[in-house]
Amino acid sequence: MNAPSFQLALLAPRHWPHWLAVGLLRLLCLLPLPWMVRFGEGFGWLAGRLARSRRRVVRINLQLCFPELDAAARERLVNEHFKALGAGLFETGYAWWASDARLRKHGEVVGLEHLDAAQAGGQGVLLLTGHFTTLELGARYLCLAGVKFHAMYRPANSALVSYFMHRWRAARAGLPALPRDDIRALVQALRRGHAIWYAPDQTLNPKISVMAPFFGVPVRTVFATGRLARMGRAKVVPYFPERINGRYRISFAPALESFPSGDDAADTARINRVIESGVRRCPAQYFWIHRRFKSTNAALPDVYTPTVGSP
Repeated sequence: MNAPSFQLALLAPRHWPHWLAVGLLRLLCLLPLPWMVRFGEGFGWLAGRLARSRRRVVRINLQLCFPELDAAARERLVNEHFKALGAGLFETGYAWWASDARLRKHGEVVGLEHLDAAQAGGQGVLLLTGHFTTLELGARYLCLAGVKFHAMYRPANSALVSYFMHRWRAARAGLPALPRDDIRALVQALRRGHAIWYAPDQTLNPKISVMAPFFGVPVRTVFATGRLARMGRAKVVPYFPERINGRYRISFAPALESFPSGDDAADTARINRVIESGVRRCPAQYFWIHRRFKSTNAALPDVYTPTVGSP
């Protein structure tokens, strides 16, 4: 599936705010990366103070996943998360437009031998990761390391943002992006020995998920990882991006052994444990603003429903 062509409808007035945002993001890429990250962190910190409902979601998620933290430590993590979100927004611009030379001096890819070993026999690979604030820039570093992959995607709410996202992901990754709902295309790509970028940690659809623990909390989790690996005769290789002291490190782990097992519940729980291990590497850089633990069962209470006296 090729990148979508430009449509004149994207010039309509309703898209002008998005054009302005994209233009500003492009201009900010002229700044040195450390400056832009600092600017993004300040923007994120301010947004975290103003977006009270989202701040409450982050606080609840962290309370569920890190009950061992006291209130002060958790609040510091909330602030760090919003700073990481802001930085991630501007890092996306660098991922889309910065030159290879500008990026190489700020990051590295480690453990690439694990991916090479998984693909040595001609098998396809699911590049397993989670939704991190460094997601876009982490994918760009894969491209810099010579990794060719299909980016799995779903259309963004903005047609203009979707256009740019699809266009630049496909251009950098070396292989066309694939819609996440096109199972046949995904399986065919895996059987051809290709790699597919894959993050299965955000879903609430009971038709394609099972309940599995995430940080010890049962949550709806898509079970497609094991099924795709089985149908595509593919291996699953985890990798995680992180920003550490101003530098980016993308780390690969060995391919999962004895996976899939054929048990959807067991396989899904294992995938959650793998992603959880990546989250623990850089807790502030995970997408905690997502209502990950929202209940899809009307008979069960929703942890995000405000109660009397809640902050």
